[in-house]
Amino acid sequence: MYINNEWIVTDKKLKVINPSTLEVFAQISQGTKDHAEKTIQAAADAFDGWSGLTGLERSIYLEKVASKILEKKEILAQTITKEMGKAIRNARYEVESTASFFKWFAEEARRTYGEVIPSPKQGKRLMEIKQPVGVVAAITPWNFPLSMGARKLAPALAAGCTVILRPSNASPMSAIELFKIFEECELPKGVVNLLIGPAGEVTEPLLESNEVRKITFTGSTEIGKELANKATNTMKRISMELGGHAPYIVFEDANLKAAVEGALTIKFGCAGQQCTSVNRFYVHEKIYDEFVELYKAATSKLVVQDGLSESTDVGPLINEKAIEKVQEHIDDALVKGAVLVAGGKRVEQTKGYFFEPTIIRDVTDNMKISYEETFGPVAPIFKFSDEKEVLERANNTQYGLAAYFFTQDLSRAYRVAEKLQFGIIGINDPYPFATEGSFGGFKESGVGREGGHGISEYLETKFISTNIS
Repeated sequence: MYINNEWIVTDKKLKVINPSTLEVFAQISQGTKDHAEKTIQAAADAFDGWSGLTGLERSIYLEKVASKILEKKEILAQTITKEMGKAIRNARYEVESTASFFKWFAEEARRTYGEVIPSPKQGKRLMEIKQPVGVVAAITPWNFPLSMGARKLAPALAAGCTVILRPSNASPMSAIELFKIFEECELPKGVVNLLIGPAGEVTEPLLESNEVRKITFTGSTEIGKELANKATNTMKRISMELGGHAPYIVFEDANLKAAVEGALTIKFGCAGQQCTSVNRFYVHEKIYDEFVELYKAATSKLVVQDGLSESTDVGPLINEKAIEKVQEHIDDALVKGAVLVAGGKRVEQTKGYFFEPTIIRDVTDNMKISYEETFGPVAPIFKFSDEKEVLERANNTQYGLAAYFFTQDLSRAYRVAEKLQFGIIGINDPYPFATEGSFGGFKESGVGREGGHGISEYLETKFISTNIS
């Protein structure tokens, strides 16, 4: 752990398992409630000094961090792959994305504009200014162990907040490497703090503390609700990026080649273990069989193996529980009438948590996979007949994070994009994500936005009225 600019070692160890080999990748120190309380105090003590810097001064620190991340790109990418399994090419992209968040918010640090408001009365001057919310506790998941931290830390630091990061116990090594960079860049004492340990023991103090003014979390909707409920006891600000159940609609006029290539990218990247992964493919009945065959042929070429290999397309799942959930969803669909097109089982000849890229067709809305988030490399393909029908089915979910559709009809593109109840829409684009754009969902997929204008999530608005008469 890294608390108040000191590395903390304890006798309580946490084993980090490489999901490709099932070998112990690292053993790291875990903290306790006492460490959490010390971390809160360190961040609180550092707040006045850090928030008192100018936006330009904070920007210079973040620019240094961005540069260092790119300098250490290969070390960071290999750490990501070793602790959570994703293909090294995807891990390198994650490192680049991480640097881009620090770069973007280094620039945003200088743009926390206020406003001068025309007064309705003579003799008064009205204005609003933006100020940092305070100490921020950031809780991140295992599937993007580096970039998820950056999406929270970069805007918080740019705004003038001090931060406590609690990474997932499944993949904390990327966060440790990031904090080594913070140390090299000489961020002031207590501005960034790394807390590792059992969820209840180290997160409860963060939720209970009056010093912590904001909780930002990425993870499951279930845990997000629990954290949000507890945060209300001290009326903390919250940002939540939660679960998804993304539809991918292929209309009859779509560029089929592009739709199939996009389906590979957004379904099997990270072995389907991302909240924006497609959970439901809706293909028009006129092109249904053709799409299924083309997708089957493309999927058969995917290489499933240890993510450190340059030729890997699909790495392992994170653990045995993930394997079991994927298999459960497939078995349920097959029992209820779906047809297996490709894959369907664990890769037995390997030691790690590998699962075959799987396609199932003739999927219906009564199957678990149609409404539960699978979080694995399974592509269920549904059939539809018209636009109104598919919109109703696509929107029939508690989630609303990302949605994708393919069409060459401009009028339909606008109609469908406006009617889909999701925070991120890709039109003929299987990867509609950019540092400059907002990331977040509707309904139970979250609260608030990251990226883009995300610095606003870490700022309070103060209204000032001055009588000059």
